[in-house]
This record gives sequence, structure tokens and C-alpha cells, in this order.
Amino acid sequence: MPQLEVDGAALTYDDEGPRDSDAVPLVLIHGWTANRHRWDHQTAHFTETRRVIRLDLRGHGESSGAGARTIEALAEDVLALLDHLKVDRFVPVGHSMGGMIAQTIALAHPERVERMVLVNSIGRMTYSRGRGLLMGVSTLVPFKLFVAANIQRAFAPGYPREQVRAYIKASADTPREVVMTVYGAMRAFDVLDRVGEIRTPTLLVHGYHDIQLPVAQMLRMARAYPDAVVRIIDAGHELPVEKPVELTSALDRFLTHQDPKPQHG
Repeated sequence: MPQLEVDGAALTYDDEGPRDSDAVPLVLIHGWTANRHRWDHQTAHFTETRRVIRLDLRGHGESSGAGARTIEALAEDVLALLDHLKVDRFVPVGHSMGGMIAQTIALAHPERVERMVLVNSIGRMTYSRGRGLLMGVSTLVPFKLFVAANIQRAFAPGYPREQVRAYIKASADTPREVVMTVYGAMRAFDVLDRVGEIRTPTLLVHGYHDIQLPVAQMLRMARAYPDAVVRIIDAGHELPVEKPVELTSALDRFLTHQDPKPQHG
């Protein structure tokens, strides 16, 4: 797999699909402790008609590097890769933390963002009492237990247990320093009061059963977006793998302008 050296990290990425397509390239950005393969279904679908770029963020998957201390640093990595590939305008599609990165890019470089898709993502992390307690003791419990507790609750009830266990193992293989440092970056992320500045058409697609980043928090954010379409899917936090067909269909409709304009008020 190709890699790009960026600020002490080797970023592994895929760059697939036709270069001569009129469609703006998609840039798929995964979430915390995940990797670019979260997007396998969407990649297989969209590379038939457009260029699709996806990467393992630093310290995740097949990319090396220490954990990023800010979401802005991760956004800079994504932009460095796109500059290397000579991609100017694009559509960022971000899942969870990847959506935080997408919003950061849209705020800093609106001229480069054609459209934007946020999957199970929000502008500010707020916590239930139970979530706050888990976070408070996160540095005290064994690392694998911390990861398992977070990943287990990311899936909606009824998702196959053996698949959940596989995702827990993959997440626990991410270096502890990366997991905890990036976790702190997510906790510090806050653009909720600025999302009204994002003028690009945006799709907010969320799992109804998401207890990591509850749908109510996304809807609070959606009210501030000037041009947003909202889709709620019967899934948990891991939409790209829980309901890949439904998510891909929602993306397809949005990217081909088949969604109606949102109604405000």
C-alpha cells in the first residue's frame, strides 16, 4: 500500500477510482481506533464512478506515528495527503472522529470542500453521567477493558457478537498512547458554536441507537447548519459496518442531488 511521510508519521492510504470522472473525489475519514477498512462497502460502490481516497490516520491501522493531540493536527495530515495527491476540491465523508476532522477542514478551508457528509458525528462531545464516569476512570482501568467497554457500546443491540469481538480486538491493537491521546483530542474538540459558518451542503446521517454520540446531540448541531439534510438510520454508532447498504444509499442520494432541500423553522 502507498504511504506518505508526514511530520513523523507514515500514512497508509488508498487512492482508487477513475481520474477522468467529472465527479468530485470523495475523501473517507475513519473514527477513533478504527481504520480505512470501515469504508470497504462505500469504497467498492463509489470507485465505479469517481475517485475515492481513504487513509489510516496516524497511529491507526497500517499507519505509524504517535497519537495526535488535537483534531486540527489530524486535519492537517489529511490535507497534506490531498496536497500530495494534487486534490484541490473534494467531499469529506467523516465517521465519528472523522466527522470532527471534516468539520475542522470545512471551517479552515471552505473553498476546498464541495459538499460534506458527517456520519455519527457531532460538533461538541457532551456526556451522560455514566459516560462521564467511564471517562473519569479511563486511565485507571486496564487498557483492554477500557477499549472493550467503548467498542461494545458502539453497536446497536442485536449486532453479531463475534463481529463485535473482532472490532474490539482490532481497536485494542491500536497503541495505547495513540488511543488515549486521540481520545483527549476528541474530548477537547468543540466547534458547536461555529457550525453556522459552514455554508457547504452537508448530510448529517446518524444511527438512531447511537449511545456514544446520541442522535439528540447531532440534531442540536443540525439546527445551526444553514444547508443540511438529516438522515436517521436504525443502527448504533458504527453505521458504516452495521448498515453499509443503507449508508451507501444515503450518500448516493445526497451526492447526486436527489435529496430535497431541508425545511427550517
